Amino acid sequence: MNFDKVTEYLESLPDRYETRCADVKVMQDHRTIYRHMFGTSDYADSIPVNEDNLYDVYSASKVLTAVAVMQLVERGVISLEDEVSKYLPEYGKVRVLEDFDLTDFVSGYQFLKGWPHEPEYKTKPVRTPIRVWNLLSMTAGLSYEIHNPFVAALLKRNPHAGTREIVEQFAKVPLLYQPGTRYAYSLGHDVAAALVEVVSGMSFSEYMKKNIFDPVGAEDMFYHAVFPERTVCLYSGRNPETGELVPQKFNIARINDCYESGGGGLLCSVDSYIKVLDALACGGESAHGERILQPETIALMSRNRLNEQQLADFHIGGKKEYGYGLGVRTLMDAGRSKSPIGEFGWDGAAGAYALVDPVNRLSLFYVQAAPESGTAFSEIHPTLRDLVYEAIS
Repeated sequence: MNFDKVTEYLESLPDRYETRCADVKVMQDHRTIYRHMFGTSDYADSIPVNEDNLYDVYSASKVLTAVAVMQLVERGVISLEDEVSKYLPEYGKVRVLEDFDLTDFVSGYQFLKGWPHEPEYKTKPVRTPIRVWNLLSMTAGLSYEIHNPFVAALLKRNPHAGTREIVEQFAKVPLLYQPGTRYAYSLGHDVAAALVEVVSGMSFSEYMKKNIFDPVGAEDMFYHAVFPERTVCLYSGRNPETGELVPQKFNIARINDCYESGGGGLLCSVDSYIKVLDALACGGESAHGERILQPETIALMSRNRLNEQQLADFHIGGKKEYGYGLGVRTLMDAGRSKSPIGEFGWDGAAGAYALVDPVNRLSLFYVQAAPESGTAFSEIHPTLRDLVYEAIS
C-alpha cells in the first residue's frame, strides 16, 4: 500500500478550498491502515488538531440512526413495512400538498420560495400511509423544515421539549408529495429517532449508546454540545458584504438542550465514529467480537430502494453513480468509481464523509473545517475515495 498521493492531496486542500483543517482515517479488517490530519481547531488558528477533537458531522448522523432502526427490524420488534402511525399516531393524520411542483427544490433540499404552508398551499389526504422504510429512504414526503412555526409554538410553551414532542410537530407540516412516489431530502431520520424512543422505551441517545456505541467501543459520541474545548470550530460561510468568514456558533439540528436529532445532531471524534463503520464493513462485528448487525441486514440496508423517478430526484444533487438505500447512498455504477458495487455511506453539511466497503472490509471517515462544504461533496469526497482505492490496489 502506498498512501503518498492521498497525503499529497489532503495537504493541497487549504490552497484548493481554504480547508482550515481535516482528519481522515482508513481501516481494513479492524486495523488502521492510514491516518492523516492537518490544520488548526480554533478560530485563532493557534491550536493544532489532534485525535481527541470532536466534530459536528451533521447528516453523517443518519447512517447510525439507520443502524438503530435496522437493529429493531432484525430483532423483530418492528417491520420496515409497518405504518409509522403505529408508533407515532400523529403521522396517520398528515396531509399532502395539492399540485406542488417538487422541481422547485434545489438538489431536492432547499425550497426556493419558502417552505410550503396552508393556506397559501392547498392540501389533501394522503393516499398511502408513511411506512418505516419511507423514513429511511427519504420517500416519506417530508420536508426539511426543522424550525417550523409549530415547533416554535411548542418551544414557547415548553423550551425544554424533548425529541418525541418536537417530532410530533413535524407531522403538522404538509407533505411535499404522496408517500412512496418521489424522493426529497428530509427529516425522516429525525422522525425515526422518535420511533426508536417509543419502541425501546429509552431516550434516543441512551439507545444508541447501549446498542451501538458501547458495543463497538465508541466512547466519544454525543447528541448535545459538550466539551467545547475539544470541538473543532466551523464557519457558516463568508459575509457577502465584507468577505469575512462567519463563525458557526451552533448546530441548527440541536433545536434545544433536550432534542436529539437522528438526522444531524451527532458530535463525535473520528476514532469513535469509524469504529461503527469498521463493524459494518466487517459483517456487523466489532474488533473485539461484539455484533451490531447481521451481514444480511447490512446488505438490506445498503440496497438501492429508489425507482426510476426517485433516482432522478436523487441525482439532482449529484452522486450520479449512486442510488439510495436505507439511510445510505449505495454504489450502482462501478464505471464512475474505483470502489466496488455495494460500497455505501453518507456525508454531512460541514463536509464529513463516511464510506463502508463490505467487499474489501474497508471503512473510511473524513472530517474537515472549511468556509463552505459544497465542493467537499462534489470534488473532495470522490477524489479522496478513488485515491484511497488506488493506494490499496
